[in-house]
Amino acid sequence: MRKFAVITLAVLAIALLTPAAFAAAGDAPAMVGTNWVAITSGFAMAIASAGCGLAQGKATAAACEGLARNPGAAAPIRFALILALVLIESMALYTFAIIFIKVA
Repeated sequence: MRKFAVITLAVLAIALLTPAAFAAAGDAPAMVGTNWVAITSGFAMAIASAGCGLAQGKATAAACEGLARNPGAAAPIRFALILALVLIESMALYTFAIIFIKVA
């Protein structure tokens, strides 16, 4: 596992330092019109979606475990699960709405 982490960090460092090595000279015209908001919004949506997916998976697993331990408490557990899933999903929807407003 440690070897994998070292290799991953080395590849990431090379990927991040390569654009600086191939940067244009000081008198060359710079890139005009790069929409950094649109580019970074894709990363923001990816991070929000990944976080929502992980949180929803953990919530569902915990609810299934709770139902297996105490089947008599199915109604309150189901209500809490649905409420939690709605709130978790709203994070991705809010991120999408903000990105849509900023980019469009």
